Amino acid sequence: MSAISSMSAKVACPALFISAPASGQGKTTLTAGLARLHRRQGRRVRVFKTGPDFLDPMILARASGAPVMSLDLWMVGEADCRALLAQAAREADLILIEGVMGLYDGTPSSADLAAKFGVPVAAVIGANSMAQTFGALAFGLARYRADVPFHGVLANRVGSARHAQMLQEGLPADIRWLGHVASDAQFLLPDRHLGLHQASEIADLDARIDRAADALAHTALAELPPAVTFDAPQTQAALPRLLDGQHIAVARDAAFSFIYPANLALLETLGARVSFFSPLADHAAPADASAVYLPGGYPELHAAALAANARSAASLKAHVDANKPLVAECGGMLYLLDALTTVDGVSTPLLGLLPGVAAMQKRFAALGMQRLDGAHGTLTGHTFHYSRVSTPLAPTLRSRHAQSGADGEALYRHGSITATYMHAYWPSNPAFAAALFHGTTL
Repeated sequence: MSAISSMSAKVACPALFISAPASGQGKTTLTAGLARLHRRQGRRVRVFKTGPDFLDPMILARASGAPVMSLDLWMVGEADCRALLAQAAREADLILIEGVMGLYDGTPSSADLAAKFGVPVAAVIGANSMAQTFGALAFGLARYRADVPFHGVLANRVGSARHAQMLQEGLPADIRWLGHVASDAQFLLPDRHLGLHQASEIADLDARIDRAADALAHTALAELPPAVTFDAPQTQAALPRLLDGQHIAVARDAAFSFIYPANLALLETLGARVSFFSPLADHAAPADASAVYLPGGYPELHAAALAANARSAASLKAHVDANKPLVAECGGMLYLLDALTTVDGVSTPLLGLLPGVAAMQKRFAALGMQRLDGAHGTLTGHTFHYSRVSTPLAPTLRSRHAQSGADGEALYRHGSITATYMHAYWPSNPAFAAALFHGTTL
């Protein structure tokens, strides 16, 4: 069941898929720069991010001036990916899709998505510390699968004009050279354990994006790519207003920011009124809220401030005491626990609304696509966290890994609280999502 409705039609729009041989090649920086470059030229740019990601879309949204939705053939589903692309093609002058990891990594991969919708791939290769091997990498990316449309290759982090010449001369004649971008610390994006910093944390983000745009202005990527024709799906019945009249308060700040725009859009489509509050700023959750959503984020970076914010804590306790639903994911779940211990051994008491404690660690504890199967069918999502929770609670449900079917994350119910490490993509099952916020059987 989908939250997207559209008429059956074909619609064309210039589109480009930005990928690479691996993570860390500069995809996000250059996709952001490219979006800003074309936006400067007066074009309406829509950017998508492949796979489950919260951080890159924040930066890409700043660059493009529009929300960045997720595309993933498994989590989002082929039909909704098609509808999202067709909707963007009707509204935009250019569609950019940033890949995840390397072009052929994962199941499904960026290559699978590009091939499914016929979007040409521009490969970004970090060329520092290499010369003619650049051509071999480009050759492999272009030839590995015949069904993947290949637009060309861009050399990133190039040391000099002579270096760029060597890279270009090493390319097979039939692989398009899209140009090069020099190494420049002034547009590098800072990162931490879960990925890039949040857009709101990078004080000079717009200057960095503008500098990346300037660098790309002298490449072939400054030109519009070929138009791609997208087939819009058949018209779908409107979703029932399963949350009609509900007021859902969403925590949103630097500690709680891992929110899919599609999730919020679904809540509104289902009839809910959505408002926001900041536990980090010691805002109270609205007293008239029917339900509260605490998304993931970085509570470990702000544990002391959160622990000191009595007004926010009291409002959440009152909400739970009134037996009103509270849905918490990952970092939101940590905030509800008795205490959180950081990697340096500092333990901070937190809300104490969910029995148990959490400890941060230096390596991730879980990573990958997951599914929850319940009374309403399957809800898709993913998990990625660096903490472990110890709790006396028994799971109400347990997710499964998308590919292997192995046990995944526990979902706990404690009074009116529903909590799990899994970041759910609610449009994959609107009825399941509505049940979360009604506090009914899952």
